[in-house]
This record gives sequence, structure tokens and C-alpha cells, in this order.
Amino acid sequence: MALPDSITTCLSQPVHYAICKLGFEKKDTYDINNILSGSGEVCWQAVTEHVCYLESDQGVDYIKSIRSLGPVCESVNSYFKSLTKEQFVIQYASWFHWTNCTEVFLEVFDVLQYTQTTEVALSLMKLTSCLERALGDVYLLKGNDCPFLLRDLLASEQLADVFGQAVMNVLRVFIGSPHGLNLRNVLWHGFASPQEIPAKYCAMLLFLSAGLGQLLQTYLLQTKSVLVHRPYVIFTSLEELDAFPGKYLTTRKFLLSYLNNEILSIAEELVKLSSFVLKIMLPFWIAALTAFKQSRYADSVILLLPQLEVGLRLLFTATNKCPNRLLTAESSALYTTFDEMLAKHLDNEEVNQLPVVLEEPAMESILKDFLWDFLNHQEGPRIRDRLSHGEINLETFPREVANQIVGFAITILCRFSDEDMFSLKENMVIKPLMNCASCYQSRFHPVSRLKKQVLECMKSIHLWPELPTLPEEQVQKIKGLEGNAEANTLILMISEIISQLQHYMPQNYCSSDDSISSVLTERLLVELCDARICTLYSPRPVLEVVVLLRKISAQCHQVSQQVTAGAGLRYTQWVNKTLRSRQRHNYRRMLNSIKFLSPVLQLILLLTTLELVNVHSVCKKNPFDYQQYLKFLKSVLQYTENLVTYTSPEKNKWDETMELTKKTLIKIRKISDRKLMLMHLAT
Repeated sequence: MALPDSITTCLSQPVHYAICKLGFEKKDTYDINNILSGSGEVCWQAVTEHVCYLESDQGVDYIKSIRSLGPVCESVNSYFKSLTKEQFVIQYASWFHWTNCTEVFLEVFDVLQYTQTTEVALSLMKLTSCLERALGDVYLLKGNDCPFLLRDLLASEQLADVFGQAVMNVLRVFIGSPHGLNLRNVLWHGFASPQEIPAKYCAMLLFLSAGLGQLLQTYLLQTKSVLVHRPYVIFTSLEELDAFPGKYLTTRKFLLSYLNNEILSIAEELVKLSSFVLKIMLPFWIAALTAFKQSRYADSVILLLPQLEVGLRLLFTATNKCPNRLLTAESSALYTTFDEMLAKHLDNEEVNQLPVVLEEPAMESILKDFLWDFLNHQEGPRIRDRLSHGEINLETFPREVANQIVGFAITILCRFSDEDMFSLKENMVIKPLMNCASCYQSRFHPVSRLKKQVLECMKSIHLWPELPTLPEEQVQKIKGLEGNAEANTLILMISEIISQLQHYMPQNYCSSDDSISSVLTERLLVELCDARICTLYSPRPVLEVVVLLRKISAQCHQVSQQVTAGAGLRYTQWVNKTLRSRQRHNYRRMLNSIKFLSPVLQLILLLTTLELVNVHSVCKKNPFDYQQYLKFLKSVLQYTENLVTYTSPEKNKWDETMELTKKTLIKIRKISDRKLMLMHLAT
């Protein structure tokens, strides 16, 4: 593994030249008045004249353009330094309103006055994030489905129609194109150290952002259009994001106070000594911890995420023996990013060796499960994507989220620190954090979401006994049910199936008492869901099964919600005597149906959970058994979908519900006898 102190840059030679030298080769002094009108507006024609084009295909010549724009950027930087904050606000603040985050751009001006390299880099990351979001809003004036990648957004016809192609080419010299400076990507992916980002490029992007605001105002007036800003992503259910629950950090409130100045001071010592941290990146780490102390939570996370990526890239390139990939790739190749570092295989189909360096399974779990949860899984917070693409309001970024990233970073620093740091690792405030990290399980993998769905549905069904209902004597005998004989038959079938399933349940749930109420308990499902299921690198067959199980669970939950709402409404109408004769008759049928529908849904949830626990086993069976199993699951899904229809307020088809349930239970019992269900395949 390369020693962090021996690495002086993570920029490849061509990229380092483009960012650090190319724009400084022309020593001309550029007159700011050439690109600035008397009223402070950007003279775009004068700016676009500095973009050079290739003779071959008229594409942008990025090398010549960067060289030509270098003195212009220097002039803009000097100009901004000559202004007071009041002058800047008066002249430019209104031109940033189109971004919907004016304060961020005004803060960039403050940073430029002092040229602190770390703060300049942070300002550029925030500026490009907000600028991309605003440009996406403009794109939606003329198109649908805003491109996800900045390079595609800047190359779109929609933005060229609004701002002009020449203007968009200027932007692409600085951001969005891998052939240009590509400032956004080299910063957000952790390739650039603080001292490698010239402040003048930050100043130029601030200047261009104001100029875009001027052009947009003209366009909106001419077309009589209104720019609508997409709402920010809001993190809900913050307790789900707590990576450190359990016996050590039992509540979110405790965690909020846990990352205090004492542990952050220890973290600052770890940063200086950990082999995970490149010396050239040390200022970013210190700034991130400082920002957290100052309650600047978005800044802290923005600074930390690229450093976690570059630290992992250091491990990845060392263990997979590809040290050249520590550097930025050229425009013809891909960067080594989180996605590849967390993958099972490399792009050459060889096995990723990163887990080898982790040694302890617990460390592998926190590293990969946590990162997949917080960065990649579609139902997770996807913090890096949403921050870097401007989808989150930086001013209201929640401390709860920052806690998790900082806490994770500290555990990584500890893992990759020298043995002589033993005293710090065993510190009474660090050790509980490490212990909790070792217990981490995925929260946002589809398997984990299925577990959550099952338990929520079971809770919903267990509330049915509390529903208001009629006294038994008022539920008159209904023709066709013959004293509820059909319902009793269904319940008997459920009991028989449960009896068979007991062989596949935890030992303490196997008893001679086969009654439904004694087996179909919430506690049983909780225990089954507590079983650890491998979520890393789930093969496609496993994910196919999980998708079906999630659909089944979701349909069951919808049925439960419809029954709950319908029973409450009908009872109120019964009491108020507002039901017609037919409705009263249908209400009685509903009450009879609930008696068997509750155990049916609970049985399906039990089947779902047992199948989930053994999901990896079934997917290893021969293709015929697997396809038969999928066919069975799809039939159960069809049944639950029909239940949703029959139990809806619009249908209320309770006789059909009973008949459909009878057919489905017969099928489940037959399949169980033939041992085609997952738990049978697993034996």
C-alpha cells in the first residue's frame, strides 16, 4: 500500500497541467472593462471570443480555450477583490436569484477575499452543485426529464436555446466536460487537493453565474415564461438513518450529544496519524471536523465525502495492484469512484480484492453496508448524489445525517491507524462507537426494506381486533355461509398449513398448539426478520424474488388499510342508521370475512418472511425449480392484487373474496405438499 506521505498529487499529469498551469501561461493583463458593461452586466460576446475551436470538427479546443481564458479569470478575481461586500451585493445579488440559493453565491464572494485554499475548494463544490440544480430548472422550461449528469445537461439543446451555444461552451470549459478543467468532478470525487484549485476559477464561475442570471431574465421577459424551482429533497424518518443504535447508543438524542468536542478532538489526532488520510488532503479533514463543530453540517459532509472516496481509492488501488488508478483518469477512461470500489468485480471481471484488506467481517460490513446504504441504494438517502447535484437545501441540512457520516469517518480512521494508537482506539468515548459500527446492518437494501414492510403490515393487521364492530347477535345468519361453515373451513386450512410450516420456524415456536393465534404472532416475525441475511452483491435471482415478495407484502398492507378504513366507516354508518338494506347486508358479510381474512394475510406474511430467510438457497437450485417457485410467487401476488380490488370501497366483494381465498389456500397447501416452496427447496 502506498504511503500517504509519499503521494504529492492525485491528479494525473495532463489533468494537473490543465488545472494548475495551462491557465497561467499567458501573462497578459486583461482589462475587466472588456467583459463588463458600465452597469455591471457581463458582456458575453467578449467572453465567448476566448473560446477556441478545432479546425477539424468545430468542436471546442479545450487546451487553447483554457489558455486564452486564464488572464480573463485573473482579471475577474482581482475585480471581485476590489469590491466591498456592499458593492457586490448591490451590483450582483439580484442576478443570483434565479439559482434559488443566493446566499451560497454571496458567501463565495466572502471566501474569495481571503483566498483560503480549503474554503475556495469548498465554495466551488457548493457553487457547482447549486448551479447545476438551477440549470436543471431552466432546462425544464423547454424539456422534460432533466439529464442526471452535468455534462449531458450542459450539452443539451434546451439550455443552448435559452442561453446560446457559445455561452454553454464557455461553461463547459470549466465544468461538465472531461476534456476541460472539469472542476466539479475532480473536487467531488476527491482528486484535487486544496492547493491545486486556483481561486481565479472559482471567481470566474461566480461571475459567469451572474451573467447567466442576466441572460435568463431577458429570456423570461421575451417569452413571458416563469422559472419554477423544483422542491428540495427532505429527509424523512431521520431515525432510520441512525447507523449507531443498539445497546451502546440507544437513542438518536444520545447520538446527537455523543459526537461532542472530546471525540472530535480525538478524531483530529487520528486524522494526522491514520494511513487512510493522504497528507495532501489533511486540510480537508481538519476543515470538515471544524465545520461540524461550528454546526455547518452541510459543509462538513461536503468536505468529508470526497475524502472518504479518495481514502478508499487508496486502499482499492493498493489491494487490486493498480496504483495508476489513484490518479484522475483521462477523458477516454472512467474515474475509479465509489461505484466501482464497492462492486464485487472489477471492470476486467476479476474479483475486487478490497475486502481482503479489511480482514474483520465487522469492518467489511460497516464499510460496504453503510456506504451502499447512504450513497447507492435507491431508497436510501443517496447523500453524495443529492448534495453534488444540488437537490438538498444546504442551509437546513440535518445534523442527524452529518452525525452518521462523521461517525463513520471516525471508525475508518481508527481501523487504519497504527498500533501505537491503541490507547486512542480503546478510549472510552471511541470504543462504543467502534462496537456499534461492528453491528451495523443494511437499512436500505431491498431485503431490509422487505423486512420493514412485513413488520409494518403485521402491526396493521394486529389492530383489527380493536376495530369497532357489531355484537355477535346482530350479525345475522347469512344465506350461503351456513353458519359461517365456509369461513371455518378456511381457518381450518390455514391451521393445517401452519402445522406444516412449524418445521421451518425457530425451535421455541414449535409446539403441539397449532392454533393460529399462538403461532401467527408479531414476535415470531420480528425474530425471523432479525435473522442476518447477506445483502452485499445479491445475485439477480435473489433480487427478483425479493421484488415479488415486496409487492406481495405491499398488497397485503393495502388490504389491511382498506379493511380498517371500511370497517370504521360502515360501523359509524350503522350506528347512525344511514345504511341501506343492501349495505347493511354487505357490512355483515365484511365482518364475517374479517374473521378469516386476518389469519390469511398473516399466513402470507409468514410465508414471505420464511422465504426471505432462505432466499439464497432457492436461487441456487436448478432452473426448473426456480421457475416453478417464481410461478408460485406470482400466483400469490395475483391473489393479493385481487384482494386489493375486492376489498376496496368501490367493490366490497366479500363473497368473491372468500371463494378466491379458498382456491389460493388449496394451491398453497398443494405446493407445500409437493415441496416446491422456498423453505422446502432449501432443505
